[in-house]
Amino acid sequence: MNNLLNIKTPAESIAQTRKADYNLSNQGVSNLRLAYWNLTTESLVEEAVFRGEGDLVAGGAFVANTGKHTARSANDKFVVRETDSEGNIWWGVYNRPFSADKFEVLYDRMLGFLQGRDVFVQDVYAGADESYRLPVRIVTELAWHSHFVRNMFILPQSLEEYKRFVPEFTIVAMPSFKSAPAVDGSNSETIICLSFDKKLAIIGNTAYAGEIKKSVFTILNYLLPLEGVLSMHCSANVNPENADDVALFFGLSGTGKTTLSADPTRRLIGDDEHGWSDNGIFNFEGGCYAKVIGLSESAEPEIFATTKRFGTILENVTFDPITRLIDLDDDTLTENTRASYPLDFIANAVPEKKAGHPKNIILLTCDASGVMPSIARLTSNQALYQFISGYTSKVGGTEVGLGKEPEITFSACFGGPFMVHHPYKYAELLKHKIERYGVTCWLVNTGWVGGPYGVGKRISIRYTRALLNAALNGNLANVKYKQDSIFGFEVPVTCPNVPDEVLDPSSSWGDKKDYDRRYKDLAMRFKQNFGKFTDRTPQGVIDAGPKV
Repeated sequence: MNNLLNIKTPAESIAQTRKADYNLSNQGVSNLRLAYWNLTTESLVEEAVFRGEGDLVAGGAFVANTGKHTARSANDKFVVRETDSEGNIWWGVYNRPFSADKFEVLYDRMLGFLQGRDVFVQDVYAGADESYRLPVRIVTELAWHSHFVRNMFILPQSLEEYKRFVPEFTIVAMPSFKSAPAVDGSNSETIICLSFDKKLAIIGNTAYAGEIKKSVFTILNYLLPLEGVLSMHCSANVNPENADDVALFFGLSGTGKTTLSADPTRRLIGDDEHGWSDNGIFNFEGGCYAKVIGLSESAEPEIFATTKRFGTILENVTFDPITRLIDLDDDTLTENTRASYPLDFIANAVPEKKAGHPKNIILLTCDASGVMPSIARLTSNQALYQFISGYTSKVGGTEVGLGKEPEITFSACFGGPFMVHHPYKYAELLKHKIERYGVTCWLVNTGWVGGPYGVGKRISIRYTRALLNAALNGNLANVKYKQDSIFGFEVPVTCPNVPDEVLDPSSSWGDKKDYDRRYKDLAMRFKQNFGKFTDRTPQGVIDAGPKV
C-alpha cells in the first residue's frame, strides 16, 4: 500500500512497538513508508479490513479472496543454483534452477518496488523442538498475510524476545510485484524463488497464502536432513495416555491428513508438517491450514467450529453479503477453499506441539482408479517403496490448472513439490527410524471403491476412521490377512464396523476383468514411475514393488 494521502491507519501509532533490533536494513529493505512490526491478530484484522483486503463474517472469521491464484503455482517455483548447496539439491521439475545473477537483479527490483510502501513484519519460529527450530522473518505486503503467519507459526513470548530476534531466513511476499520472464528467466509473472546462500525467499504475483507456508516447509526440508532430522509432509496425533503412541499420516493436500488426524479420541500434534528427531516428533507450525470445501459439522465438528471463530482466516470461501453467513459448499471461486487457524482452536491439541516416537505410520493414498485396498499392512521395504512413490490423486484445485476431476499422480515422499534432496535421502532417514523404533506401517486408501472416479463412490470417512481406529488400537494385529498378489502387502480379511466389500475392492466391481486390468495397469505405472529413483535406491526397496 502506498499511502499517498498519509491517512493514519488503525495500528500506525503502535507499528514500531515490537520492532526487532536486527532491522530490515539487514535484508536490504529501505525507504519504506512504514513497517508494522509483529502486530497482534486483533490489530492485523483491523488493518486488513481498513485496507479493504477482506471481510468479517458471522462468528468473527476473516474472509480473503486471493484473486487469480487460488492454489500453489508449482510451475513458478525455483531454487537458486549456488556452489554451497547445488550438490545437495534434487534438480528437476520441483527444484528448477535459477541463476544467482538473475536472482540478484530480481531481488533488487523487488527492493525498489518496496520503497515508499507499507509492509508487515512477523518474526516467528518454525519448529516446536527448540534444538532444531528456525527463526524466520516474514515480510508481507498484506496485513492478512501477516495474520496468516501468526496463525501458522510459533510466536515469541515476550517483548524482549521480539527485540532480540535474529532471523536465520527471510521470506518477502509481495502479491503486487510481478516477475519479468524475459529478464528473469521465470515461467510467468508469478515467482517463488529460494536462495539457500542468501537465506532468502521471494514470492511475487500471488496472494495465495499457502505459498508462504510451503516456502518455510521447503527451507526446512533442505536444512533438517543435513542434521539427521527427518522432515515430513504429514499430520500427527498421539494417544493421550501414552506419549510414545504417536501416529503419522502422510498424504497430499485433499487426501485426508487434516481430517483424519483430528480425532477426538487422540490429541493433535499438528496437521501438515513435522520433524522426527532423536527426541521424537515435533510440529513445524503453530496452526492448521485445512481444506474446507464441503466441510460438515457432523463429520468434522472440530474443524467446522473453527470457521465460526475470530482469528480464523477463510480463503476464497463465499458468503452472503447481507447475513454474512458463509457457504462451505460453494466452489465458485475454487475447490481449494481453506481455513487457517491456531492449533489451540482444536480442543484436544497438544500445547507443546511435540511428543515421543511413532508407533504407527499411515500412508494415505487417494486412489481415483478404485482398485487399491482400503487398508494394507506393509513391511519396512514396502513402506519405503510406497513412500518414495507417493501414489495418490491430486484433488480439486490444490494446484493451479487442476479441475474437479482427480488427477492420478506420483508425488515423491507424499510431498514432491517441497522435497529439496533426492527422495531416498528422506527414505533412508525414515528406514532408520522405522527399524529403530519398531514402527508398524499401513497404506490407507481414501479414494474410490466399486469402480474408478465417475463410476464408483468415495470411501466414507466413517469407514476410514473405523479402519484407522482398529489399526491404532491394535484390533488389526490378530485378524486374518491375505497377501495381495501384485503388491505383496497384507490386506485384512475382516475389520470391525467395516463391510467386507470395502476391505476387498475387487468384490465391489461389477466387471472383475476390468478390475484386474486396471489394477495391473496401475502396477505398471508404479514401476515406470519408480524407474527414476533406482539409481540411488537399494535393491531390497526396489524389489518391494509390484510384480507384473
